[in-house]
Amino acid sequence: MQDVVVGTAGHIDHGKSSLVLALTGTDPDRLKEEKARGITVDLGFAHLEHEGVNYGFVDVPGHERFVRNMLAGASGFDVVLLVVAADESVMPQTREHIEICRLLGVRSAVVALTRIDLVEDPEFIEIAALEVRELLQGSAMAKAPVVPVSSKTGAGLDELLRALASAASATTRDASGPFRLPVDRAFTMRGFGSVVTGTLVSGSVAAGSEVEVLPEGERARVRGLQVHGNPVESAHAGQRAALNLAGGGRLRADRGSVVAMPGALGATRMLDARLEVLGWASGPVQDEDRVHLHVGTAASLARVRLLGGVGALAPGDSGLVQMRLETPLTAVRGDRFIIRRYSPVITIGGGTIVHAFPPKRSPRSPRALERVAALDRVTDVEAANAFIEEAGVRGLGAAVLHRRLGIGAREVDRVVRELAGTGEIEALGESASGGDGRIFLSAGSVRSLEERMLARLSAWEAENRLRLGMPLEQLREQTGVPVAVADGALLRLREAGAVELTRHTVGTAGRRVALSKGEQRALDGLAGLIEDGGFTPPTAREAAAALQVAPALVDALRRLLLGGGRVVAVSPDLYFDGARIAELREAVADRAAVNPEIDVAWFKERFGLSRKHAIPLLEWLDRERVTVRVGNLRRIRTRSAPRF
Repeated sequence: MQDVVVGTAGHIDHGKSSLVLALTGTDPDRLKEEKARGITVDLGFAHLEHEGVNYGFVDVPGHERFVRNMLAGASGFDVVLLVVAADESVMPQTREHIEICRLLGVRSAVVALTRIDLVEDPEFIEIAALEVRELLQGSAMAKAPVVPVSSKTGAGLDELLRALASAASATTRDASGPFRLPVDRAFTMRGFGSVVTGTLVSGSVAAGSEVEVLPEGERARVRGLQVHGNPVESAHAGQRAALNLAGGGRLRADRGSVVAMPGALGATRMLDARLEVLGWASGPVQDEDRVHLHVGTAASLARVRLLGGVGALAPGDSGLVQMRLETPLTAVRGDRFIIRRYSPVITIGGGTIVHAFPPKRSPRSPRALERVAALDRVTDVEAANAFIEEAGVRGLGAAVLHRRLGIGAREVDRVVRELAGTGEIEALGESASGGDGRIFLSAGSVRSLEERMLARLSAWEAENRLRLGMPLEQLREQTGVPVAVADGALLRLREAGAVELTRHTVGTAGRRVALSKGEQRALDGLAGLIEDGGFTPPTAREAAAALQVAPALVDALRRLLLGGGRVVAVSPDLYFDGARIAELREAVADRAAVNPEIDVAWFKERFGLSRKHAIPLLEWLDRERVTVRVGNLRRIRTRSAPRF
């Protein structure tokens, strides 16, 4: 069956709750205060199953003092049921609710002209219908059917249901996107724990799933799931659902929280957006104005920073802004929002979020305006390209791109494939966070990063004439990008024949160290000293004294021998001849056939060593996984079978 959320809208006392009761048999006014005062104060809910459609009704308050509550419900509407009393026609809250629904992107509407039983002259009904149509003119709801009804007598209810069915047929929800449920009610039930309700705006969720409650960031498990009061195994986009959440205690979930799949979304304190100021607003929105910001079911005080050096947006104008929030909330690109003046609290505008996790931008910077403009009113592919371009040489991880676009994993893959296919982006490496670890850079950023790395490598080699390769870790640190990105760029450079890589060093391809005659004599002499030293090679100071050269030159020459594979560095000051080290490894491995354990005494005796050389060699064998230390002994690891 199709699931559709129908939300009421309209002025106070125009019969919204009575109409929902007449349609569903459920009174949406559930609070004692509402019963006592005869007005709707908070959101009310009802359900109707009719001719293949599950209608979830959200009844909102009409009083101007409770527009905040109305906004929490309106964010989940598929169809707005605009209620206008035929005997009073359009009133102030009628206009405000229509503008709110328009700004929130509600496109399907049905108008119910209520209380026709109180109208003596039928002409009044037609006048009210004309006034409503005039009010809707120019909006996406302009063609909404106008149905005269009476909740008291039942007149027109069947026609109203047919109009709702027609409007419902034109609505769709994206079940492929990431699961997201903005919470409009949260409470605790004895014996069950935390329960949250809301409308799934995208994706789906199943009983037993692990979820995350944002912006709090708490993890929980969906212990139970209901749709319209009935237990179900899963719920999908477009359904109103109640989730029984089990966590490590009482969850900090409330209206404004968002339940999502772990890691799929995040909390933010800044939003880049396109803001439209209502034409009938009481005045302009000025830079640094403090406003009430409403996104989904959440609300926060915020500062409006107008981008591009604009001082104010007049009524009827629109522009790009950055909202700086006083409390965090959860949102994604494409979400609609409403702003209300700080005081007096009246609705003055709204718009669309273009970046939910932006950097702090300078309002007067032309570059900042360009960055946001590149994300405004563009496709997902264009937005992804802009996000990746903005990330520069550090790149953008797949998980972060997923959150910024606010779309499903399959859609993200499609977007990435399209951009990669045109050569606009490249994936350089995998992040250490697990999951989809791809990191994307624009083609220009890749070239810039490669040029930066080659320049730093060239500068290092000029300063270190006698060293074969720059330490990889040093180049990574100097480049200032994530390790995965740096290594990805280096692999590309190696494939292009620009650099040579070892496990620990990187050097310009084809580079050879040019030694003077004196340096060559010292190199040959050092190699002979290390070879002749066997298992007791000289230290750098001892070799420098024997060769009558500076210790710094010995250090440089030992690294040359190490890079050429002629010696092995067992410790910072002990370099052994490579052939002797191979002999030692073989002897230790053969020992395992007699006794798999060795101690320091045996090792010293077997190779004729003092403790000065025995301990560094044993520790090196541990690091190389030839042995493993167990107390005062070392167990020889079994050699793996050769691969063919």
